[in-house]
Amino acid sequence: MFKRISSTEPATGSEIWSGETGDAAAEVAAARAAFPEWAARSSSYRMEALRRFANVVRKREKDFASLISRETGKPFWETQTEVAAVINKVEISITAFAERTPKRTLEAAMGNKVVVRHKPHGVLAVLGPYNFPAHLPNGHIVPALIAGNTVVFKPSEKTPASGEFLVQCYRDAGIPEGAIRLLQGGPDEGKALAAQPDIDGLLFTGSARAGRSLHEQFADMPQKILALELGGNNPLVVWHPKDVEAAATIAVQSAYLSAGQRCTCARRLIVEDGHEKPLLDAIAALIDRMIVDEPFADPQPFMGPVIDNDSAQHLQEQWVELMMKGGKPIRRLDRPYEDRPYLTPALIDVTDARDIPDEELFGPILQVIRVNDFDSAIAEANNTRFGLAASLLGGTPDQYEHFWSHVRAGVINWNKPTNGAPSTAPFGGVGLSGNHRPSAFYAADYCAYPVTSVLGDRVRGTVAQGLRDPNMQED
Repeated sequence: MFKRISSTEPATGSEIWSGETGDAAAEVAAARAAFPEWAARSSSYRMEALRRFANVVRKREKDFASLISRETGKPFWETQTEVAAVINKVEISITAFAERTPKRTLEAAMGNKVVVRHKPHGVLAVLGPYNFPAHLPNGHIVPALIAGNTVVFKPSEKTPASGEFLVQCYRDAGIPEGAIRLLQGGPDEGKALAAQPDIDGLLFTGSARAGRSLHEQFADMPQKILALELGGNNPLVVWHPKDVEAAATIAVQSAYLSAGQRCTCARRLIVEDGHEKPLLDAIAALIDRMIVDEPFADPQPFMGPVIDNDSAQHLQEQWVELMMKGGKPIRRLDRPYEDRPYLTPALIDVTDARDIPDEELFGPILQVIRVNDFDSAIAEANNTRFGLAASLLGGTPDQYEHFWSHVRAGVINWNKPTNGAPSTAPFGGVGLSGNHRPSAFYAADYCAYPVTSVLGDRVRGTVAQGLRDPNMQED
């Protein structure tokens, strides 16, 4: 049964989009019908089609960025970088497809050849998140289409307008309508799409809780590819930096970009006990200068609101829980407007707190943890079920190598923020942060499967052992 859904601007509360929920079965059927023709096209044909898509987005760059800002609350400067990433994803994916899935021919015995080629899975479902409503689902869609799959894309129910705009760009680029289908709706439609028997896999970016549910749902369907890119409780270790102000700047960028609504944002700041005050003072000073405002404000804000009032309320409850467990606020999480989801950047020392939950606080909250030595810092960094991103600021080259060797994460940086991973490299995590299927440059790996063929120039058959001699009489 179809229902009306709508999307509102976090910054103002105004409605910007409304529409009806879709039919998962119908969308999958349309994608299935289109698959044979799309898969039969040459990879060069599909690549050129995707290049046309990039050109369409390039012509609408400002309009697209403006819509994402309105729908997510992110500053306009930030959404412009997101749309640029959508455009750049095409050439990166073309390079990745050539590098990760080339045809390989090996010489074998007796003049035979071993050939490795790749085939598309079929129909792939893509479930997108709200924090990067264009870039992150596009990171699945583009490599899936290049490989020859057809796609059913369900945007987050919190960003349906951005999802619709993205799919319209594919349409206007001449991508067949059956090759990229749009399913609008909420959790019920997402569950219905994941449960469709005629999908060949599901590519998901979102929370660990939703990822765990999908993993359970697919447990008895090993024939279907499941790529999970989930969240993180990411550590940022700061250890004797030569430039404290620079370290504070990177800490602020790591923790508060996108109002803390990035899966790679730093959630835990790990510092040496007794040496932390200059760093924390510098971070607090930057927080006090930080502009939190609507996306198009002048001057441009560092961050806008979180996605909606429910999220803001949940973050406030998590903040109160940290304080009740013994956390000591350095900068409070305040909500300037009760009816809008603006939150101020928060900093809290939880060193002496009890039973801090190992959760991804998906907002502008940074927890400080003081430790006695570098080994304790590494142990604290690993004190999580997640394993997405980690970074060390300061330290020596030997300490970074020790950090890299012992920290369990899919992204491990030195003197750089935890967030902002390059699309030209693989991206993903371990533990609750994903199922070992890195996306970004390695998305080509899960969008096609390898087929090994042994080829002979003519039919040869011998049985060397186990047959009776036809010339011998039986007794």
